Amino acid sequence: MSNIVAIVGRPNVGKSTFFNRLVEERKAIEDNLSGVTRDRHYGHAQWGGKFFSVIDTGGYVTGSEDVFESEIRKQVKLALDEATVILFVVDCYDGLTDMDKEFANVLRGSDKPIFIVANKADSHERLLTANEFYELGIGEHEIFPIAAASGQGTGDILDEVIKHFKDEGKEDPDFGVPKISILGRPNVGKSSFLNALIGTERSIVTDEAGTTRDAIHTRYKLFGQDFIITDTAGIRKKAKVKEDIEFYSVMRSLRTLEESDVIIVMVDATRGLEAQDMNLITLGIKNNKGIMIMVNKWDLIEKDHKTMDTFKEDMIGKLGENKWIPIIFTSVVSKQRIFQAIELAVKVYENKTKKIATSKLNDIILPEIERYPPPAWKGKYIKIKYITQLPTKNPIFAFFCNLPQYIKSPYTRYLENRIREHFDFQGVPIKITYKKK
Repeated sequence: MSNIVAIVGRPNVGKSTFFNRLVEERKAIEDNLSGVTRDRHYGHAQWGGKFFSVIDTGGYVTGSEDVFESEIRKQVKLALDEATVILFVVDCYDGLTDMDKEFANVLRGSDKPIFIVANKADSHERLLTANEFYELGIGEHEIFPIAAASGQGTGDILDEVIKHFKDEGKEDPDFGVPKISILGRPNVGKSSFLNALIGTERSIVTDEAGTTRDAIHTRYKLFGQDFIITDTAGIRKKAKVKEDIEFYSVMRSLRTLEESDVIIVMVDATRGLEAQDMNLITLGIKNNKGIMIMVNKWDLIEKDHKTMDTFKEDMIGKLGENKWIPIIFTSVVSKQRIFQAIELAVKVYENKTKKIATSKLNDIILPEIERYPPPAWKGKYIKIKYITQLPTKNPIFAFFCNLPQYIKSPYTRYLENRIREHFDFQGVPIKITYKKK
């Protein structure tokens, strides 16, 4: 059973700062601007020998017609349903507000343990202000004053929270699970894809570019295979990144890429493969990630029997030497090929982690080398005698030969193509190194 703690409350009370304090990492974006957090955001924490997941949520506002705030309310209610314990964060600087009272009414219907956490209690006067929140008439025991920015008081609240956990929990329930991230320009359908896959509104979706700000992680299971799929903020050119919040969102997306095993680069079919998409692909290759291209909004393209082939040929031309990256055409709106897309991502992960037996590698590749040996260099003949796959996270093949320094890049590409032809490393950058023997 999972131990889950949900952090909830009105906007701008310090929920994300508190979340980052508990998970001991700056995972959620913090800003003085109201409404920075929109989706549910997960992290892992431990206290007193017990492990638990923490959910950060957007600020809950009632009576608003704003499209984001109505979607945030849905996300908060989903977090409340998931939670084992609820931490209702209020603000000692502002004192008790009408919005706090309205949200307390929302919480009264919950049968979960609720703790009122009075944040920003970093002075004697504000500690006294914390007593105002007893008027809310909900929650377990006393009010817990804290200062999330410094960590003051967080131990006291956690001592009480862990009493409600029925077991010790898992240190990191995601350890060893494949990590797949969805990247691309703003408004290409990344959040809609995630929601269509899991069947619930995990990410907020609107027609406005830049809806997703933090990287949103979701555990998913398909055909018996567990994996983590991550929705990220849309990445645009630096010159167009104007807000601090968007800057940090893009940084989170790039860090997510670095932490992923496989990246799905989502492309808008109406715009094709653009320079920013190519930058993401180049970054993925540089970081040795499995890569696939998912062309979304295929339903918006006028088609005949040659359209897909023509579109694919054009993209392969732009990929150049990286034509090993698979391409799939989808429509998230009509759910066309979305499950095949995730199957392809899992296949890329399998390719990335597979190991080829040394005997099999030599039996198949050495005859290819005999048919087309490395070109001689200044009258010196190069002989490759032995091949092995190195025990690394990413596919690296070592070729043992007499004169490794004289093998040029065109022959390396030939060897890579032969390895791909026989062993199907589709979607995975592979490296070849030469060692003297």
